Amino acid sequence: MPYLSTLCVYYFLMLLSPVLTNTITEDIEVLVFLPQNNSYPFSHTRVSPAILYAQQRLKTDGGQYSGFRFNIHFENSNCFNDALFVLVDRSCGRKPDLILGPVCEYEAAAVVRLASHWDIPVISAGALAAGFSNKNAEYSHLTRIAPSYVKMAETFTAVFEHFSWRSALLVYEDDKEERNCYFTLEGVYHLMADFNIKTYAVSQEDRLDTDDILQNIHDTEVVIMCMGADKIREIMLAAHRRRLTNGNYIFFNVELFNASSYGNGSWKRGDKYDNDARQAFASLNIVTLLRTVKPDFENFSVEMKKAVEKAGFLDCKDCGNVNMFVEGFHDAMLLYAIALHEAMKNGYSKNNGSEITSRMWNRTFEGIAGQVSMDVNGDRNGDFSLMAMTNVEAGTYEVVANYFGKNETFQLLPAFNADHFTLRGRHKTHTEIPDKSCGLGVSALTGVIVGAVLGTAMLIAFYFFRKNYRITIERRTHSEECDTGKHRQLREDSIRSHFSAA
Repeated sequence: MPYLSTLCVYYFLMLLSPVLTNTITEDIEVLVFLPQNNSYPFSHTRVSPAILYAQQRLKTDGGQYSGFRFNIHFENSNCFNDALFVLVDRSCGRKPDLILGPVCEYEAAAVVRLASHWDIPVISAGALAAGFSNKNAEYSHLTRIAPSYVKMAETFTAVFEHFSWRSALLVYEDDKEERNCYFTLEGVYHLMADFNIKTYAVSQEDRLDTDDILQNIHDTEVVIMCMGADKIREIMLAAHRRRLTNGNYIFFNVELFNASSYGNGSWKRGDKYDNDARQAFASLNIVTLLRTVKPDFENFSVEMKKAVEKAGFLDCKDCGNVNMFVEGFHDAMLLYAIALHEAMKNGYSKNNGSEITSRMWNRTFEGIAGQVSMDVNGDRNGDFSLMAMTNVEAGTYEVVANYFGKNETFQLLPAFNADHFTLRGRHKTHTEIPDKSCGLGVSALTGVIVGAVLGTAMLIAFYFFRKNYRITIERRTHSEECDTGKHRQLREDSIRSHFSAA
């Protein structure tokens, strides 16, 4: 009998354990859009191991999310229309519960519009353009797990306000297809509307006209660039030859992903211009993503390299490196699991995409590289670093300041040198005018002179007015009837013109 009682208690606890641990069991269909082409820093080879790592981690941790069974389906994304067509074809049967990606702006726009209409949550480590910030209608179900370009632009706003800069020239390379640099600097242009901002587009196909570019910087204080490393080097060499790197202008390069479209900050090419390039780059500062290191992230990086090596992707030497996209898509799985669990605990189903999406916004959680903060609009608050060349002889860069998006704070590090960011020779003070006013003072003397000139002018005007007054009255009486007719005709012509233009 005691044995039977013990057995009953054991089975009762087994049945009760899911309730006690808040474990909810659910199958979730996940559709992931990643390009097969490894030239993208968010290719399938690079990112898929991170998503699978997060899936396994959620399953085996034995915690409250271990009951979620993620069925992950990877599909090719070509940054044009592939993802949209796949989504439509797949949805003829069973629609996905969650979409991860796409990253490219134009492809993401179409997918997110359709997913928002179908009430499917979309989480992307891309879609970073300013246009996606409007979540009121067609992008209502988009959550951006990587900081957007507008978030990056907050760094420039903080720096400009710190140094009282007011003007900038945005120079960007535009390929007219994916338009990475266009969207990058669009964020700066969008956020810094109160500043004097000019733009200069460089065509990817045409020869770089450094003379024309440098001609456009003369009435600005700061030059912010986004383009490939070779073009950046060419512009800086040309600026150095013209002695524009002597402190009269501040140069920045936006280099978020260390990809071919952004460059890698390197001045060294092994040619005869290396020495000049090193000196020129001493005036070039870099804005990039803040990198944090913690034990979990180190283990994650090791596992990513092992996964790529095991898959045998020998043609992609850097595919094992963890970048913002790899980290972001990993954290996307965690964020969705948190929101889904919370929604289901409150009586909602996985099919209520809008409810799950809202629970991913305005929250903070622990990601693989540190704390992840989502704002009320479903966009990740970004942390960015400002790098400068601190050793000109060696040509090496160092982080000199950090910007933390959640708190909107700007942190100056010990390597920061204010002189490096001080404009020289641009704002000359006016020399004082010597006092030759016989003790009256400059302003008093000026008042006397101006008063005398105005008095004389009024006397002369009064004389001519009186002389011509009688003639004017006589002429006005004679021409009144003709003028009335002309003015009426002019008004009718104006009305006709306005209607015809409309």
